[in-house]
Amino acid sequence: MMEKDKPLEEQYEQAKHEVIEAIAQTMDLYGVNHTFGTLYGVMYFEEKEMTLEEMQQKMNMSKSNMSYAIRSLLSSQMVTKLDKKQVRKDQYIAETDFFKVFQNFFGNKLQREIDVMSLAIDEAIGAWSSIILSPEASEELRSLCLQDMFKLQEAKAYYEWLQRFVNHLQDGTLFQLLPTDASESSGQPK
Repeated sequence: MMEKDKPLEEQYEQAKHEVIEAIAQTMDLYGVNHTFGTLYGVMYFEEKEMTLEEMQQKMNMSKSNMSYAIRSLLSSQMVTKLDKKQVRKDQYIAETDFFKVFQNFFGNKLQREIDVMSLAIDEAIGAWSSIILSPEASEELRSLCLQDMFKLQEAKAYYEWLQRFVNHLQDGTLFQLLPTDASESSGQPK
């Protein structure tokens, strides 16, 4: 909580720190390392691009940890590496549009889940189909295979639905169905 007797600059920094900590905690819920979430929060409030060295100073992290953190944020598209360099040093900037962050982060995570699960489901159904057709399979084993194939058909229907959701998320049409205040007229995230 903010104290009224603190100088205004201190109140500002305290409020900013609380939001950065909330960003880190929230990202931690989704499997992003707390420190990486803190780095994103710090970059979110920067008014300019940052080099790894600048991030290192703000975060008090080792160069190897900073490199790992920035690679993680780059892969989730929460941070962008700029084409221009500052004195031969790479520069990075945080994506500040939370709708875009949501679109990229969850689109990528959900697509990975779909790909992994769809492959496993298809392989299991193929294996069980072969077992069912095998003359050597017992009735009990055939029954188990059929029972589990029905379960996986339901799972397959879910992943087909999830793929449609991800497609709408990634192409922006989800924002036409659930518009944001800023996108109500355009159908796109701001």
